[in-house]
Amino acid sequence: MCVITTQTKKYPTFENPYKELRLLLPDLCLIILILKKIDKMNTNQFGKKGWTPDRIEKLNGKTYVITGTTSGTGFEAAKILLSKGAKVVMLNRNPKKAEVTIASLKQELGNDIDVINIQMDLSKQTSVKKAAEKVIKTVPQINALICNAAIAQVPKQTLTVDGWESQMGTNYYGNFTLQALLFPLIEKSKGRIVTVGSLGYDMGIKTIKFDDLNWNKDYTPNNAYSQSKLAQIMSIYELQERLKKVDKSDIKAYACHPGSSRTNLINSNGSPMMKFIFNLMKLSPLTQSAEKGAYPQLMCATEPNLDQSSFYGPTGRNNWTGPVGAHKLESHAKDKVVSNKLWELSEKETGIKWNI
Repeated sequence: MCVITTQTKKYPTFENPYKELRLLLPDLCLIILILKKIDKMNTNQFGKKGWTPDRIEKLNGKTYVITGTTSGTGFEAAKILLSKGAKVVMLNRNPKKAEVTIASLKQELGNDIDVINIQMDLSKQTSVKKAAEKVIKTVPQINALICNAAIAQVPKQTLTVDGWESQMGTNYYGNFTLQALLFPLIEKSKGRIVTVGSLGYDMGIKTIKFDDLNWNKDYTPNNAYSQSKLAQIMSIYELQERLKKVDKSDIKAYACHPGSSRTNLINSNGSPMMKFIFNLMKLSPLTQSAEKGAYPQLMCATEPNLDQSSFYGPTGRNNWTGPVGAHKLESHAKDKVVSNKLWELSEKETGIKWNI
């Protein structure tokens, strides 16, 4: 006698188990359909291994501008682009570290690589403007601007010289100005703007605090960081819309994130407790190498026919690690009312108007 029961149905018993199987068949078919749908949702467009730099063709004659390349994902991205024959313009705050970085890259890749550094402090608008001027004088066009540099988890409220909360001023306003000023060179090559965001965009208040952008009340390191990364991501999708309206959709803008990568980001600005926690995490399978963390920005900078509307990063558990591809972006990051208001405010705050 074969008896089969479930929590939702009680099936009659039969001497012949095949008869019972026939009754179960509709439920089994439904389960298979659901599993197939889930599998399809989780399928990476680049296969099981996801996107890797092996897909990058030779980049001779192309120019890439990258912020924050003296360590971490920025360093790895610069190295891979140079290995493919590209010219790389690095934008870094510390010229001595940049010199060491260039020497290291030449030692590994050879003295013939085409790489230079231009000093820029992303937290200071005057520095960003001077650096943009030098870039414009140095290269005739830009195939991709990769906005990689950032600060994170600043323990106490700190204002930039321009009067903005430090994470918002560096991560958002600094990049907003840099992108706008270099846009003409990007437009010449029908190039790309790549913003390296963070999953932190979904770990704070999940909107822009227009009534208190500097967090004069209730400042927390995480909320301020989250707002700055949300602003970065929102501005990319707002830029996409504005480019479409003026028939300039051949210029691409992408948003991505590095997942949970082993970099010095938290060590540079975080509190002692935050540094301890993150350095502990580095020892676990919850993190990945800085090289793999660079893959999303490299993909967005080089991969042809990439969907701008998507959000790119690791597609494994929690999107912290795993094969690189497109994954879900929470709806608040594409709130058109908020993103448009943020854009208008940003032009007013920085005094920079986009030439689009």
